Amino acid sequence: MKLRTPLMTLAAIATLAAVDAAPVAAKETTKSVFVMSRTWAVTQVSDSPVIYRATRDNNNLNPFGPPPRLRTIQAIAAIQKATGCKPIVPSMYQNISGQFFSQVSCN
Repeated sequence: MKLRTPLMTLAAIATLAAVDAAPVAAKETTKSVFVMSRTWAVTQVSDSPVIYRATRDNNNLNPFGPPPRLRTIQAIAAIQKATGCKPIVPSMYQNISGQFFSQVSCN
């Protein structure tokens, strides 16, 4: 009987964690662009400051795909092609998953 309360608490926490981990539909619109023989998905992730995320398609890890290119140069070109604005290169960074984030300048 003394074990029942902690088990009920643990079950409630597990239920809340499962509900919180449910997938959520993306609010942002994603634009696909083709840059240097690679497909990139560009999404706006912030309004102030305006920040875009560029994610490269891994081509299903196809070893016979297009020749390798520097990803940073591709990301700059993908963001510029998708938005029509120039990325601010000093604000650009890459996370561990290979996604690039950058502010843009629309002049």
